[in-house]
Amino acid sequence: MNRSDRRHSTRTTHTSRTTGTTRTTARRYVRLAAVSAAVLLAAGAGGSALAVPPPDAAHPAPRAAAAQSARHQPDDARLSGSAKLRRTDGDDVRFSFDARFRQDETPDKARGTFAFRHVGKTRSGWAKGRIDCLVTGGKVAVASGIVTATDVANLKGKRVGFSVHDLGPGRADRLGYSWASTNDPTVTKDLPKCVSSAPFETVERGDFTVVPWAAPES
Repeated sequence: MNRSDRRHSTRTTHTSRTTGTTRTTARRYVRLAAVSAAVLLAAGAGGSALAVPPPDAAHPAPRAAAAQSARHQPDDARLSGSAKLRRTDGDDVRFSFDARFRQDETPDKARGTFAFRHVGKTRSGWAKGRIDCLVTGGKVAVASGIVTATDVANLKGKRVGFSVHDLGPGRADRLGYSWASTNDPTVTKDLPKCVSSAPFETVERGDFTVVPWAAPES
């Protein structure tokens, strides 16, 4: 083999090795991307298991709200968490809350968000909104808020109320809502702040946290 043939053979071998390495690297990236995608999908599925649709309900908090949250303390009166209710009819009903106020404030100064969804065999609906009142005593909370977005006709802009009994670890919490007697949140007229039914529903999956308010002694 002359020098020209040797150079050609060397270039061919080098090219083959480079191509093989590139293909191997590409396959590794493909496998890595596939694994990463699977992990993300699994995380998304787990994270959304108790989330309340629609997807646009999960907007990040505005800077002002984030700054306000940073001033809150662990002992602030609070209602938080998400849960799916137990329903023998197979309906999928979920609620989510993130509301609080400082111990030196009053219940009507509470701020936060709420969201709920009901998917049934004959009808479905969702709503989200802003909390405008929260009272907590012991492990029971009563809250209300204004609906800011919904797919239910005539519900946007109306006030709705909620009640939660936080029964602690290992026990199913309970929940109620202001339209319990009507089964229609749109027909509740001029609902006052912090008004709801007793917490008669039982949580199937999920958890709520209630931190009591240290109300000033009269």
